[in-house]
Amino acid sequence: QVQLVESGGGLVQPGGSLRLSCAASGFTFSRAAMMWYRQAPGKEREYVATISSSYITSTYGSTNYADSVKGRFTISRDNTKNTVYLQMNSLKPEDTAVYYCYTSPGYWGQGTQVTVSS
Repeated sequence: QVQLVESGGGLVQPGGSLRLSCAASGFTFSRAAMMWYRQAPGKEREYVATISSSYITSTYGSTNYADSVKGRFTISRDNTKNTVYLQMNSLKPEDTAVYYCYTSPGYWGQGTQVTVSS
């Protein structure tokens, strides 16, 4: 069965960095587009970033970001490790949320908490 396991969350000061990981299993990882979402307390889950699959070579590794994280976050993937990453730099208190890994059709990880606070 499909499994997505996030890790790497924690408490960081404003301006700091964290790298989240999402280890995937149960499907052909290299052919799947992977996404990160986040959900802050009292708010709806929101889109963060996407990295395309390697199935369509013309778009392999292409990325997309929410405006709120563009220029600060970087999504990447290692198909040899079936893992997708989210490098988060220049973190702000408003980045505090549970971060989720996602792949279609409808598979979510359990989430990892990121708290940005001094």
